[in-house]
Amino acid sequence: MTTPHRVVITGLGAITPLGHSPSSFWEGLIAGRSAAAPTTNFDVSQLSTKFGCQINDFDAKQYMDAKQARRLDPFTRFALAAAKDAFDDAGIDTATLTEEQRQRFGVIYGSGIGGLELIERQAKIFHDRGPGRVSPFLIPMMITNIAAGLIAVEHGLNGPNHCVVSACATSNHNIGDALLLLRHGYADAILAGGAEKITAMGVAGFAAMKALSQRNDDPATASRPFDATRDGFVPGEGAGALTLETLEHAQARGAKIYCELAGIGMSADAYHFAAPDPNGTGAILAMRNALQDAGINADEVDYTNVHGTATPLGDIAETNAIKKVFGDHAYKMSLSSTKSMIGHLLGAAGAAEAIASIMAINHGLVPPTINLHEPDPECDLDYTPNVAKERDVRVAISNAFGFGGHNTTIVLRRFT
Repeated sequence: MTTPHRVVITGLGAITPLGHSPSSFWEGLIAGRSAAAPTTNFDVSQLSTKFGCQINDFDAKQYMDAKQARRLDPFTRFALAAAKDAFDDAGIDTATLTEEQRQRFGVIYGSGIGGLELIERQAKIFHDRGPGRVSPFLIPMMITNIAAGLIAVEHGLNGPNHCVVSACATSNHNIGDALLLLRHGYADAILAGGAEKITAMGVAGFAAMKALSQRNDDPATASRPFDATRDGFVPGEGAGALTLETLEHAQARGAKIYCELAGIGMSADAYHFAAPDPNGTGAILAMRNALQDAGINADEVDYTNVHGTATPLGDIAETNAIKKVFGDHAYKMSLSSTKSMIGHLLGAAGAAEAIASIMAINHGLVPPTINLHEPDPECDLDYTPNVAKERDVRVAISNAFGFGGHNTTIVLRRFT
């Protein structure tokens, strides 16, 4: 068996409610700034949750022509933008790739829900005006895998191309699949990540599940992971993209390296379609599997970007799982939930949180969990309350758990 390739991260792209670049995203996180505000992108008059973390001032025409932008669901526009930025950040001009290089360059990119806004619009047309007026672009542009397909079309990449859909674990699964493909020689480079768009029907569905915060009077303080007064998550939208390469490929072209993608852990709760396993069985397996895959001891982890959605059950379950995996070291690590500032980006959450973790490694700073003023007695770890802090982060893990009981953990390690 050939020796597995080490995999490194060389480019980042982020379209987030705090900014449309990794640097502006990071600056907002470190400042502890909440992106939550009253929703203005659609009618909320009949919705119980009237706020979220929106993408504002995004000009798709900076990344594509106006005709293409009109055809696409917003989640795909976000995905194409983040992908282009991740290629540029990596110093890769896809227009100059050789045929052989294109065949060894893949795209593994997903979304938790896909083109829900396009479905909403076309369903109304179907109902009001009949089937003859439904757009011929409905099916190809609403399917969740279209982002991966169109990134490949745009950049002429013929390598492995698919989309993992696993709710809020989507991005981590896509990043993990990319890691495995690169590690075992199926490609030299892969663009990985996820994208999502908030819609009225999406908010209505989550609200019906009683999953969302109802703090319409004060959106900026609504996302309260690990706080005793938390009442649900805040919906968010955006996209994250990571350029991954084998170490040999990156070094051969003299690429800058942010860090090493060292491991992936995956599991299933096999418990409930939406509620977390109170024993944390799946989360424990995901974290342990990730550490084993990376060849890292639990006491080597400096920072955990937790799933931390601010749901009453989820935060306790994740806290208990971390204690079982890390033992006494759980109290020595720094943890934080960046969802406290950008909301829950669903299928894009893992990619955005991976970028936050990568930045923590490169800047020696841990972003805070804001709005944590009355800690839940059952959540007693160091969640970096309210203010970022300096810390030498050599190893970080990032958790992402999804409806259906899907659990994922990725391990990021300072490159040496």
